[in-house]
Amino acid sequence: MERKRRIAGMIMAAMAVMIKCAESRLLKIGERGWIPDYNYTEWLNQRHNHFYVGDWLYFVFDKHYFNVLEVNQTSYEDCNDQGFIFNVTRGGRDVYQLKEARPYYFLSSGGYCWNGMKLAISVEELAPTPAPAPPAKSDSPSSSTCTYTMILPVSFYVALAWVVFLKP
Repeated sequence: MERKRRIAGMIMAAMAVMIKCAESRLLKIGERGWIPDYNYTEWLNQRHNHFYVGDWLYFVFDKHYFNVLEVNQTSYEDCNDQGFIFNVTRGGRDVYQLKEARPYYFLSSGGYCWNGMKLAISVEELAPTPAPAPPAKSDSPSSSTCTYTMILPVSFYVALAWVVFLKP
C-alpha cells in the first residue's frame, strides 16, 4: 500500500511539472537572431507578440562580437551598458526566463545598441487561453522545450501507474 502511495505521489509530481511546462514558451528574438542593423521594435509589432511570466527568450548571436545585457529603462534609452542588471550572455545561444510581470530592457554593448541591438518588452501576468489554430510552419522554436523534454518521464510514470494500479 505504501508503494502505491509513493508511486501515486511521483505521478502527481510529474503531472504538475508537465502542466507548469505547458504554460511557458520559448521565443526566438529576431527573424535572423540578435544582430545589428535590425529594428526589434518593428519586428515585435509585426509579430504581435505578447510576453508572459514563465516565457523564455532565446537569443542567437555570435558571442565573439555581441552580447545581451538586461538594463533599466534609462540605460536602454541612452544605450548605456554600464551598471547593467544581468548579463544574459553565456555561449551565443542563450535563454532568459521572464520571471515577473514588468517591463524588460535588453541591449548589446560595444556600440551595437546604437545600431539597433536593443529590445524592450512588457511582460504580462497570465496568458489567455489560446484559440485553436492550424499548425503553421515556423523556423523559430516558439513551442515550449518542456513539452519535448517531458514526454519520456511522463510516459514512464503513466506506464508505471498502469502496471501498479491496473495490472491484475
